[in-house]
Amino acid sequence: MWRALGRAIRDWRNARLVDPIFQRRLAAFPLTRPIVRREAAALFDVVAGFVYTQTLLACVRLGVLQALRAGPRDEAALYATAIQGVEPITREDFALLLRAGAALDLFERDDKNLWALGLRGAALLGNPGVLAMIEHHAVLYRDLVDPLAMLRAAPGTTALANYWPYAAAAAPGSLERPAATAYTALMSASQSLVADEILDAWPMRGRRKLLDVGGGDGTFLRAAGGRHSALQLMLFDLPAVIAIARERFMAAGMSARAEFFGGDFTADMLPRGADVVSFVRVLHDHDDATVARLLLAAHDALPRGGELLIAEPLADTAGARRMGDAYFGLYLRAMGRGRPRRREELARMLRVAGFGPPREWPTRVPLQVRVLTAERR
Repeated sequence: MWRALGRAIRDWRNARLVDPIFQRRLAAFPLTRPIVRREAAALFDVVAGFVYTQTLLACVRLGVLQALRAGPRDEAALYATAIQGVEPITREDFALLLRAGAALDLFERDDKNLWALGLRGAALLGNPGVLAMIEHHAVLYRDLVDPLAMLRAAPGTTALANYWPYAAAAAPGSLERPAATAYTALMSASQSLVADEILDAWPMRGRRKLLDVGGGDGTFLRAAGGRHSALQLMLFDLPAVIAIARERFMAAGMSARAEFFGGDFTADMLPRGADVVSFVRVLHDHDDATVARLLLAAHDALPRGGELLIAEPLADTAGARRMGDAYFGLYLRAMGRGRPRRREELARMLRVAGFGPPREWPTRVPLQVRVLTAERR
C-alpha cells in the first residue's frame, strides 16, 4: 500500500513539475521560492558540470593552486608564474580563469586585492591523489565527448581502455614495464587517498600476513606495514608492475618483510600463506565472472578463519549515489569492464565463494571507500 501511495505521489509531482506555469507559481510563492531556487541551482550544476571540471583542469595545468600554496599573491606575479613552461594565455584570459575558479571556491580575492586559495582549492592541495585524477580525467572526457558513441563502442576500443592496457589485453601478464608505468603511478596516487581511511576503520586483530591482490606498486601494503611492524607483506600483480613495486619497497626499507608474486589473477592461482587477503579498489574494475573467480581464488588461498578485505566505493552509498552509479558506472563502461556493486550483491557473491556474511567497518568518507570483511569458512 505504501509503495503504491509513493508511486502515486511521484506521478502527481512529475505531472505538475513538467508544467511551466506551475513552476512559475512555485517560484512566486514565498514558502516554495527557496526550494525552487535551490533546485534550479542544483539542476544548473548538472547542466554546467563539464565547464566546471574543465575550469579545474586548466587551473591545475597552469599550476595556480600550487603557486598559491605559500600564501596570497597579486595577479601579475601569479600570471608570470603560471605561464612559465607552458604555451601562454593572455593576461585577460588568465583573469577570466581566476574569476571562474573563485566562483567554484578554488580561489578567493582578499581585501588587499591579492589572490589566495579558496576552501576547495586548499582541500585539493591536501589530496595529491585527487590532483592526479583531475589530469587523468582528460582521457575519460575524450570518450565522453560523444557519450552514446562511447556506449556503442566495443570493449577495449576507447581512449580509457588504452590508458589501462590490461583492461583490453588478451594476455595481461605479457605487458611490459613501459605499458604499466603510467597507470601504476595513477593507482598509487588514488590508493594513497584511501589507505589511511581503510586502516583507520579496519583493525588487524592480530593478523600476521597480508596478501594484497592487484595492489599495484604496493601503496596500500606499505601503509599497512608502516602501521603494524610485525605484519608480513605479500603482493600479487602483473610481472611488469611487480618490478616497479620491488623498487618502491626497497626505497621504503621494507623489502625484507615483503614477498612479491608476478602473475595474472584472472588466470593464475593466488599464493598461499597469508591469513588476510585484500582487494583494494580491484573488484569493481572487473566483470562478475572475474570477480567470482577472484573470490574463489582468495578462498582457496586463505586458511579456515582467514579474513578477506574488500575496500572500494559501492553503489547506492547513502549521500554518494552519484559517485557509484553516475561516475563509476560510466567510467568503468568507458574502461571496458567492471561495474559498481551494492553491498548486497557482494554479500551474495561472497556466500557463493564460501565466505561468511560480510561485516562493514564504517569509514569517515564512504564516498571514497567502504570497507567490508568476511571470514573464510
